[in-house]
Amino acid sequence: MPHKAHTDAAEHHEKAAKSHRAAAEHHGKGDHAAGHKHSTEAHSHSSKANEHSTKAHGKSAEHHK
Repeated sequence: MPHKAHTDAAEHHEKAAKSHRAAAEHHGKGDHAAGHKHSTEAHSHSSKANEHSTKAHGKSAEHHK
């Protein structure tokens, strides 16, 4: 089971990174509305990644007992 939790965390980290890059690109072009939208998405994915990472860490610890 730890594998799925780590995979879920990685997927959200990747989505957050993509949203961060999009936000930076839009902000760089002066499109702050789109930049803000992508920043908000990045924050959401980062929060989900943290949840899944915490869960994965706990499951890994249980697995190695």
